[in-house]
Amino acid sequence: MKLPKTIKRFCPYCNSHTEQKISQVSSGGKRGSLKKGSKQRARMRGRARGYGNLGRWSKPAVGSWKRKTKSTKKTNIKYTCAKCKKSTIQRYGRRVGKLKIE
Repeated sequence: MKLPKTIKRFCPYCNSHTEQKISQVSSGGKRGSLKKGSKQRARMRGRARGYGNLGRWSKPAVGSWKRKTKSTKKTNIKYTCAKCKKSTIQRYGRRVGKLKIE
């Protein structure tokens, strides 16, 4: 999907229509390995090792081929006002394979 580099749209901060620059928001940082509910943290606490039924950690993880369902991710588009330099993010993402801002 192709988008122009700039577009004229309403800025809620200026309360008027202004020229706005379009950019794609990068995906956030990855979740840490020692967060609550992680296998690594449970292993360090003494779970998921030893004999007998290990409950939640007794079965192997689901393969990646079985987990993946969608082929594309939703993109978030950020609009930056040229007048006040404040930015707003589009309220809904568009499911596109490739986003090209030109």
